[in-house]
Amino acid sequence: MKIVITLPDNAVREIAAKAGHTLMEAMRDGGVPVRAECGGAMACATCHVRIDDAWIDKVGKAGGEETDLLDHSDYLSATSRLACQVKLKDAYDGLRVTLQLDALED
Repeated sequence: MKIVITLPDNAVREIAAKAGHTLMEAMRDGGVPVRAECGGAMACATCHVRIDDAWIDKVGKAGGEETDLLDHSDYLSATSRLACQVKLKDAYDGLRVTLQLDALED
């Protein structure tokens, strides 16, 4: 499947991903500069993405502990998610997300 990621500088990256992986894993495998400091353990918010409005109903909104972590971000939006918590499905082919500045690798 194809995932389209807009970086904080508005550059756009298109990556190939596999169902069953997390969005964070797909971004790392695709060379997207995502910090993801905890490696997907949901112990930080350094894989923060904004799901495109057209996709949020399919992907779903953050809840519980994920929301608690995202609340500390200066870039929080109604469609914010932690990429480590988005499990990819074939139905997500063409998914569009924006990597938030607080998740950009230094």
